[in-house]
Amino acid sequence: MGRESRGYFSLQAMVFALVAAAFVNIYLTQPVQPELAKEFGVGASLAALSVSAVILGIFLANLPFGLLADRLPIRPIIVAGCLAVAAGGLLCALSSNLWLLVAGRFLQGLFIPALTTCLAAYLGRSLPLPMLNVAMGSYVAATVVGGMFSRLLGGYCGAADWRLAFYLGGGLVLAAGWAAWRWLPREANREEEADNHEGFGRILKRPELLRPYAATFASMFVFSSLFNFMPFYLAGPHFKAGTAVITSMYLSYLMGVVISPLAGRAANRLGSGLAMILGAALFILAALLSLVPDLSAMAASLTLVCAGHFTVHSVAAGALNSRLAAGRGKANSLYVLFYYLGAWCGITISGWAYGAGGWPAVVSVGLAVLLAPLGIGLWERRLGRAASSA
Repeated sequence: MGRESRGYFSLQAMVFALVAAAFVNIYLTQPVQPELAKEFGVGASLAALSVSAVILGIFLANLPFGLLADRLPIRPIIVAGCLAVAAGGLLCALSSNLWLLVAGRFLQGLFIPALTTCLAAYLGRSLPLPMLNVAMGSYVAATVVGGMFSRLLGGYCGAADWRLAFYLGGGLVLAAGWAAWRWLPREANREEEADNHEGFGRILKRPELLRPYAATFASMFVFSSLFNFMPFYLAGPHFKAGTAVITSMYLSYLMGVVISPLAGRAANRLGSGLAMILGAALFILAALLSLVPDLSAMAASLTLVCAGHFTVHSVAAGALNSRLAAGRGKANSLYVLFYYLGAWCGITISGWAYGAGGWPAVVSVGLAVLLAPLGIGLWERRLGRAASSA
């Protein structure tokens, strides 16, 4: 293995560690919300603030950190973000009432984009296109591993003391920050980025950037909807599945770890358009399979849902960054904004659909929305063919 290959492998490992450490700190309280409600004497809706406060912080901070990423060196931003996320976790661990816990969670959410949005901008600025597509696949895979480990860590620690999860989560993010300060290479093209003043409005007027935004919005819309209402469906009268069975269905997330780097390589080999078509088509087939009233079919469906979603997500993120000469921080912050907006819209709209027509209605809404990434992939493929023949 040559020096360049070793350096690239080290960068991928660093990206994976930073993003996974950030996501580990997002969902720590999700499995222990009943314990929080009991300890603090509140209802379920207030206990849920321990999760929603983080999401709100991420949503609010993405655009400001996107601006900072285009104006300042990214390494110090990442390190400062790690320190702030760890400090928020310490506040949570020491909290004696729910509102201190919520404040600590909100603080964590405000600084998580320093690790995620800014790191995506760093990759787009530092890597050539073939390496960028694969690195973005590793980035997406890290979000999967971090999200799963966050829930496992919170649940297992909750059996003894939920506060322990925050000490461990803070330790992980501090270790990742120290490693970033020591070994993350300084980004190139700093002067070119500083001279660029492309604002959010101009970015949103570029069709070649709107297509990745629309694709990730639609994919996350359907992905969040299916996984959010799957427990209600499986616990219903047809399956009557218990908590252990329902929880095991979330192991399908592991498919994201496998498929995300492969999606980046597929985009290099086949082109972004065809790779997105394949991801969207797989997603559609997976949603249809979930209508088969069988637990094995549901398990297979959710595994394929993850394969389809993370393919679209990885390809869209890689395509976005490959089209940016500057303004990567702002463009990537908008990408994350569309991602979380898709999740919120999907859960809200599919909630109405589930109330009106149950699981088939949720799937029907999802199938309609998935026509967006499928159509975007077809359009991208057409443009790629036109460019190659010109």
